[in-house]
Amino acid sequence: MSQQHRGQETEELTYREAIQSAMVEEMERDDDAFLMGEDVAEFGGVFGASQGMLDQFGEERVRDTPISEAALVGAGAGAAAKGKRPIVELMFSDFVGIAAEQLLNQTAKMRYMFGGQADVPLTIRTTEGGGTRSGAQHSGTMHTWIAHVPGIKAVAPGTPRAVKGLLKSAIRADDPVFVFENKMIYGREGEVPVDDDFTLPLGEASVEREGSDVTVVATQRLLGETLSTAEELAGDFDLEVIDPRSIYPLDTDTIRESVEKTGRLVVADESWLSYGTSSELVARLSQEAFYDLDAPIQRVGVPDVHVPYAPELEDEVLPDGDDVRDAVERLF
Repeated sequence: MSQQHRGQETEELTYREAIQSAMVEEMERDDDAFLMGEDVAEFGGVFGASQGMLDQFGEERVRDTPISEAALVGAGAGAAAKGKRPIVELMFSDFVGIAAEQLLNQTAKMRYMFGGQADVPLTIRTTEGGGTRSGAQHSGTMHTWIAHVPGIKAVAPGTPRAVKGLLKSAIRADDPVFVFENKMIYGREGEVPVDDDFTLPLGEASVEREGSDVTVVATQRLLGETLSTAEELAGDFDLEVIDPRSIYPLDTDTIRESVEKTGRLVVADESWLSYGTSSELVARLSQEAFYDLDAPIQRVGVPDVHVPYAPELEDEVLPDGDDVRDAVERLF
């Protein structure tokens, strides 16, 4: 059901519906855009994001592929270099290593090695994160690794509005963009503008909740958990919650401006703590806002272990709202 929100017509969509809406709108807009991946056509995507798209666009533009991530990314890069706008779906981010040669040595370097003469408008969608009891090989969070490689943009949106706006921008971009979708938030609902031209800029964070005591930068699943925690703590601490949305490019300015106001920072991200997204944010804010900090920056993330299969162990390893609460309390 659509409604008005701040003067703009919106509709309530799940995260999954926002992804499909973005792909459908961009494929209707541009005949060069097409979707390919394992089980994206007949099955409708392993998490249901492309259900019905085969009937709408036909098998030339919604294509099931062999089980080969290297072939998928290589074909996508080649098609992009020839002027198409492929959307490649990789079932799980854990499998990105299979496509490492095509991704890191070809896709990421093509524009650089040809002196800026080659556009590579390739969008890669993939799921990440634990919580489904799927074991170590299907539960990793890999956005930090991709963000580390020059030549590829990486986004990890935490709301339906963000994933639709960023996915549409990714498909329109002339450079490769990785869109990381946390599998535990496909059912998360939110207001999304009813506008075929609605996009969000890559590299721009969003203040999801204003506050005065602590800045919490939270990605994907942890964004929702942090917003809930912020309401629970409202009588004691006033949290400002930021969704970075883009991992690279990273909007440090918005976060720095918030820290200048609050004096305290927590970073919550479901990747490994060592050498991860939270580490990069801590390094940048230590350089750019050191004298605005009233306490050491706190981090919430996955310890340096793989996600276990056993439910009790998986719950122990994965960060949640309680960990965010503990981090906030440590600041005081």
